[in-house]
Amino acid sequence: MASVCEICAKGELSGNNVSHSHLKTKRSWKPNIQRVRAVVDGEVKRVNVCTRCLRSGRVQRAL
Repeated sequence: MASVCEICAKGELSGNNVSHSHLKTKRSWKPNIQRVRAVVDGEVKRVNVCTRCLRSGRVQRAL
């Protein structure tokens, strides 16, 4: 599944895991993306949306 929101374009971030001894290894943070049926331009489509957009009402879900 794509790890980018089709509404707000929120995507994957990268950084480091930092251990107690301060060794660094690469890691990534992925947004919570859900594939939902939503009303887009008057028709029902399946879109990949982050949960923040769902919660804030930026997406109207289809019933």
